[in-house]
Amino acid sequence: MSTGSLSGLLAEVSLFARLDEQERDFLASRVRIVRFDAGSVMFRYGDPGNSMYVLKAGRVELSLKTKTGEHMVFAILGEHDFFGEISLLDGGARTASAHVLDDVEALEIDRSDLDELFRLQPSAALHLLTATGGRLRQTTQLLRNASTRNPNEDIEERRTLLVRLTDWIAQFAGSLVFLGIHVGYFAFWLGWNVLAPADYHFDQFPFGFLTLVVSLETIILSVFVLLSQNRQAERDRVRNDVEYDVNLKAEMQIAHMHEKIDENYAAQQKRLDAIERKLETMASKAEYSA
Repeated sequence: MSTGSLSGLLAEVSLFARLDEQERDFLASRVRIVRFDAGSVMFRYGDPGNSMYVLKAGRVELSLKTKTGEHMVFAILGEHDFFGEISLLDGGARTASAHVLDDVEALEIDRSDLDELFRLQPSAALHLLTATGGRLRQTTQLLRNASTRNPNEDIEERRTLLVRLTDWIAQFAGSLVFLGIHVGYFAFWLGWNVLAPADYHFDQFPFGFLTLVVSLETIILSVFVLLSQNRQAERDRVRNDVEYDVNLKAEMQIAHMHEKIDENYAAQQKRLDAIERKLETMASKAEYSA
């Protein structure tokens, strides 16, 4: 691909859109084209990072596994999107993993390329920082809006038609309606076979057929109740996991709050020390003048 074509591609990327044509041409002359197959990993969280990528074709998922084990997807990027700029700018490790969803063709830009660009065109650094700040703001908003899982929604997603029927039968078996129906048909059964003429009796004393029906019903209902209890145990496990997540997030937020308080205290103390030194200097000057 020619330098002009690469420069045109860079112009479509928000990170480099503020650069002038000369700056983009210089950068296009130094970048490399790399390719990754679908299903591969371009880099993982914590890997050393000294380059960034601009997608020419394909899709990439940027994700991170949190301390609670949750798979958090930051973004699914496509043509003209960029990523990896944080590690490129600060020289630190990768802050997320990049998984290739579709075959990818991308431009790879090394730190040395940007260093040379910044040396020749210092204004380009401000343009890049402006675009990077916008990306960081979007990521911060995503993390802020990340909500805790709703256990009821998690459980509802896993319920099949058979499970729903099982829960309904177990719930119905413990209702007053179920009790009323059984009282009614027991009364009818016993009354018919005791009070009706003997020729009309279909289950004479000691009511063996009724005993068989009740025994079968008890066995079947016991199975449904046990299945429902297993489901309840599963629901309890999900709720316990959610409570753990909530407690962990609260602990992290409290720790972050303590850090902020300590930072504010240190800043205030530093400011007070500066004021105190200034007052001492003023007092010394006043005493010297006197």
